Amino acid sequence: MPRVYIKEFGCQMNEYDSGKMRAQLARDGWEPTAEPDDADLVIVNTCSVREKPEQKLHSFLGRVLPQKRSREVTVAVAGCMAQVAGKELYRKYPAVDLVFGPDGVNRVRELVAQSRSRRVLDTRFDDTVGYAFPTDLDPDAAGIAAYVTIQKGCDNKCTFCIVPATRGVEVSRPADDVLAEVRALVGRGVKEITLIGQNVNSYGLKVPGMPTFAELLRRVHDVPGLEVLRYTTSHPRDIGEDVVACYRDLPRLASHLHLPVQSGSDRVLRRMKRFYTRAQYLALVDRLRAARPDLVLTTDVITGFPGETDADFEDTLSLLDAVRFHTSFSFCYSPRPGTPALRLADDAVAPEVAAARLTRFQERQRAIALAEHQKLVGAVVRVLVEGPSAHDEGVVCGRTSTFKTVNFAGSEDLVGHWVDVRIGLAWANSLRGEQVGVG
Repeated sequence: MPRVYIKEFGCQMNEYDSGKMRAQLARDGWEPTAEPDDADLVIVNTCSVREKPEQKLHSFLGRVLPQKRSREVTVAVAGCMAQVAGKELYRKYPAVDLVFGPDGVNRVRELVAQSRSRRVLDTRFDDTVGYAFPTDLDPDAAGIAAYVTIQKGCDNKCTFCIVPATRGVEVSRPADDVLAEVRALVGRGVKEITLIGQNVNSYGLKVPGMPTFAELLRRVHDVPGLEVLRYTTSHPRDIGEDVVACYRDLPRLASHLHLPVQSGSDRVLRRMKRFYTRAQYLALVDRLRAARPDLVLTTDVITGFPGETDADFEDTLSLLDAVRFHTSFSFCYSPRPGTPALRLADDAVAPEVAAARLTRFQERQRAIALAEHQKLVGAVVRVLVEGPSAHDEGVVCGRTSTFKTVNFAGSEDLVGHWVDVRIGLAWANSLRGEQVGVG
């Protein structure tokens, strides 16, 4: 059996795409392997949202490509970086056999077959009319949790973001296809589904007669056997009252929402073209928490966006204090090729200033996360056990509905079960407790 190794960098969408490629290649007899040294086909599924994943790609190719001198192996570069820099990668790495973008995922069998006899570069976007979403189920998607894509691309024009250039315009997946995949995964024993897209709240709005995102949530929520429903990522501008109502009405919709804010300054938000104000964001937070009082919010933040002043950054810190996010994915601004923010280069923030602001933000965030977790010490929380601890023998870990990681002593036969755990210790990123019952 020929063996394939797929390495992905970046977001949940890349992880999902990698699973779809494994599933399709299995139809041609490709067997997955966990070691690139054992593979006949190596695919690296890339990210270009920030500079660091690009650096990881070059490092990975530097380790894999020398293998071609001693054995026959096909090397492919896929994903977002392949889309925006495909020609450059094709020229820079003549030993790479295949370069293709995200829309090539559904053609991976054809592309791999072609690359066995000649080098292939394919970064075309498919026609949005009748767009074909991959339907094969990832052979590894049989654990406790799984992703299901509901759309591809993005029609927003955030000035810092490269996604519209890498994944094309927004296309919503037919609801019946989404539901069919959810049912199939639940049939395999999956208990938790996360619906994914670049901006899930705009699902269905471009096609008359398609369900809205809130309607899709309600349909997926009612799939028999599904125990937890999550989604990501949301644009604050597009969360309507129908979605807010879902937090009131749908008990299996998780009490956790990732709601990227990017900045707490109205001036910076305008420059980013986020199309909401600080006040509008805070009002949305209030409405969501009124519908679901235990809702935990996480977010994304960029420091050092062009033109950001000390006062702008203080606005971001004060927003963090006001909302008390439990986790933030925070980064210094990273200029991306082809994005509108490149036109703001004259207002660039010095890298050392952006880094110092990032350090201050992350220190404040860690303090808030620790304080929120300490409130749970002594409380009993319900945990869906996901698997053994990666670090401690005889310890299992799982997550609460609020997406808290909880570790406790227990056997692996608890995996897939709900367990009541009394919290004894709290850290900024996780909790430790003692089992008190099985739900």
